Amino acid sequence: VAVVAIAVIVGYFGFQWYQNTQDAEGEKKLYKAVYAFESDSLAAASKDLAKVSDEFGGNAQNLADLYLGISLLKQGKFDNAIEKLKNFTSGDLLVQARAYSLIGDAYAEKKSFGEAIDYYQKAAEYKPNKFFTPTYLLKLALAFEANKQGKEALDAYSQITDKFPESAESVPAKKYKALLESSISE
Repeated sequence: VAVVAIAVIVGYFGFQWYQNTQDAEGEKKLYKAVYAFESDSLAAASKDLAKVSDEFGGNAQNLADLYLGISLLKQGKFDNAIEKLKNFTSGDLLVQARAYSLIGDAYAEKKSFGEAIDYYQKAAEYKPNKFFTPTYLLKLALAFEANKQGKEALDAYSQITDKFPESAESVPAKKYKALLESSISE
């Protein structure tokens, strides 16, 4: 029993050590890829990010999936971008909602407005705040309009003007809401 207990303890700490060294190595490789991403070398960044995503796990893979998804989205590779962005998870106030919004953007580019609506709603509902939620609601409203859902678009515009009247998005929301109301009443 003592030998088994020692083996379990040694195995646990050995695994922790291995995982930490893998994260450190992955983060070093991720640094180079993020530098290429920030330099707008999307092809080089995509290649390096894909390697990190495939070779490592944990935080390095998670961040690589986010950056790779954004890079693929910028390159117009929407299906691949959606796949990578769906792999990303975060408890962060801003980043997870942003990932949802980017997935919505990819679906909107593909003219799959029903799916875009789902992800814009997730973005708007994920830890709402006065800085980013109005942006997600505006995207949601525009997706509703593109999907011929006028009533739902009006509701989204109203949420912006009622809950976030001081946001920059409030001005276009009022304009689009008035245009939509006039077209519905005709």
